[in-house]
Amino acid sequence: MEKKSAPDQPPEHERSAGWGDLEYQSGFGNHFSSEAIPGALPRRQNSPLLCPFGLYAEQISGTAFTVPRKLNQCSWLYRIKPSVTHEPFHPRVPGNGRLVSEFNQSTSSATPTQLRWKPVDIPDSPVDFVDGLYTVCGAGSSFLRHGYAIHMYAANKSMNGCAFCNADGDFLIVPQQGRLLITTECGKLQVSPGEIVVIPQGFRFSVDLPDGPSRGYIAEIFGTHFQLPDLGPIGANGLAAARDFLVPSAWFEQMSHPGYTIVQKFGGELFTAVQDFSPFNVVAWHGNYVPYKYDLSKFCPFNTVLFDHGDPSINTVLTASSDKAGVALLDFVIFPPRWLVAENTFRPPYYHRNCMSEFMGLIYGVYEAKAEGFLPGGASLHSCMTPHGPDTRTYEGTTACGTVIDPFKISGTLAFMFESSLIPRVCRWALDSPYLDSNYYQCWIGLRSQFSYNGQTVSKNIDDEKVNGVDAQ
Repeated sequence: MEKKSAPDQPPEHERSAGWGDLEYQSGFGNHFSSEAIPGALPRRQNSPLLCPFGLYAEQISGTAFTVPRKLNQCSWLYRIKPSVTHEPFHPRVPGNGRLVSEFNQSTSSATPTQLRWKPVDIPDSPVDFVDGLYTVCGAGSSFLRHGYAIHMYAANKSMNGCAFCNADGDFLIVPQQGRLLITTECGKLQVSPGEIVVIPQGFRFSVDLPDGPSRGYIAEIFGTHFQLPDLGPIGANGLAAARDFLVPSAWFEQMSHPGYTIVQKFGGELFTAVQDFSPFNVVAWHGNYVPYKYDLSKFCPFNTVLFDHGDPSINTVLTASSDKAGVALLDFVIFPPRWLVAENTFRPPYYHRNCMSEFMGLIYGVYEAKAEGFLPGGASLHSCMTPHGPDTRTYEGTTACGTVIDPFKISGTLAFMFESSLIPRVCRWALDSPYLDSNYYQCWIGLRSQFSYNGQTVSKNIDDEKVNGVDAQ
């Protein structure tokens, strides 16, 4: 029998399991198991008549029961009280009117214009992770279980006496400033800028901010889950290795928490339910449906070694597939430190029009295709078939170097991209934001015509002149 602590003192396992000594399990898509008290996991069956230590068995399913076995995701949680033990849900007051999960003409706008936002300021008044969330753009519908939403957050206060649950989809969180200490039903995760964390649909979690002000980016996907991309001709090794993904170990608290609030995002709206205990009361669990984190510095990038520029898909960390082979609902792609060695090649990203839509963020440093204006904590959006590419300064600086360029390493930078086959609609507050860079288009206006014919340069300002009898236009 477990030794009980004094009423005003947390149990020993809670006092000792500080954030500095967290233990993780490694792997991606594994069937994991973890118990905070030895013997808490039932043996030989999932739901015995009486679970060890008087625990309740509860399953959380991330896929339909009948999906192919290789795709089935679920976990069994063994908890002090079941999660159903709460009062009815009610609309949260105040709500968060800047969250969207249904993208249509009433909630968002279509625009083909290239968009860029400067980093948002940290709020002056206390704001936690839930209230600091706001949607930038997205496509589809959480009700129809197809689509995605891209959010950002800016907060300065830890969540206290409450937990958040996203019933709409999976969160892929990319912190840019400030660590996140995330308590989940499966255990604790510490996530720093340069790392990512995925919280699957339905899991309850709470976010503490040990460094104070924090901001970052979130990709939310509806109706599917992230997976590692196929490697194809690359072979068995490279990109993100399964062994480098980390899953929490079981941790629980059993103290009474009168008035504890569950904040649930459901259809893009927030609802609250009150209970008298912490949702983080899972003593043991097993399964393959679980939160996880990944350190982006462990990504093994690939690149061209002779000529031309590889497509950005070569840097895919995680992908969420659509129903079309090779077409992603959403890819998470990074641009990490790496060597550039291609000969006689324009090494920055090429000018591009893409059937996919690209949302980019910058965690730190300077992005190789934007010499200025794209700042850490900022973002850009280049939608389907909208032209984009290096700014004037980057192009001119690169081409001025000539054809003989030594290999060099891009360092001190980390950018990323959420890329989707679905065309995003942009939220009105994102288009009306004071952080929207209305002069973004100017970064390309300075690109001059470099065209020459028979050794003669043709100026972009020539209207009616002819070069060697050929119309300049």
